[in-house]
Amino acid sequence: MTKSKRAEARPEIIDDRVARSKRIVLETTYKLLTAVGLSGVSVDEVCRKSGVAKTTIYRHWSSREALLLDACATMGPKSQAPDTGSFKRDIETFLGQIAHRLKTAPWATVLPSIVDAAERDQELAKVQARIHGEMRSPVRTIVERAQQRGELPKRLDSSHVIAQILGPLFYRRWFSREPLDERFLDGIVARVVKFAE
Repeated sequence: MTKSKRAEARPEIIDDRVARSKRIVLETTYKLLTAVGLSGVSVDEVCRKSGVAKTTIYRHWSSREALLLDACATMGPKSQAPDTGSFKRDIETFLGQIAHRLKTAPWATVLPSIVDAAERDQELAKVQARIHGEMRSPVRTIVERAQQRGELPKRLDSSHVIAQILGPLFYRRWFSREPLDERFLDGIVARVVKFAE
């Protein structure tokens, strides 16, 4: 291999190593988050658990908060807005998906500590805002599609529908700890449909 060909190949090898290191750091950060919560995640601990040097971590993330923001972006597959052609069926489908994730996904145990920390830390508030944006986005899409189909009035504010759906789910998951069962979800659907009429 000529010198020029070796030089061309080298960046690709470096890129693979960088990508691998970043993936390991993000996976380790997420595992720590779900295992010990927000307070147990430090750059030192991520370095120790991942085997990636602290200098390498800081080369890609300027702070612990920046690392947490990226790690939270990897919190499993994002909810998609169902498109059944019916507002009611879309809401039913979405509710089933989000309720299942709240009961089973590791991030559901982490989110309360992020919300708490966001009250005092502007950087962590960005993490919380990003997660919240991803959760509400499918509902907004469902409402907008229903408005385009003429099922819902154009004046309907999607933020009110979002609150009517996510509020009861979050209350049951983190406050009352009552089951997110089918009867409860059916009640949310009925109230949302009536409210949106």
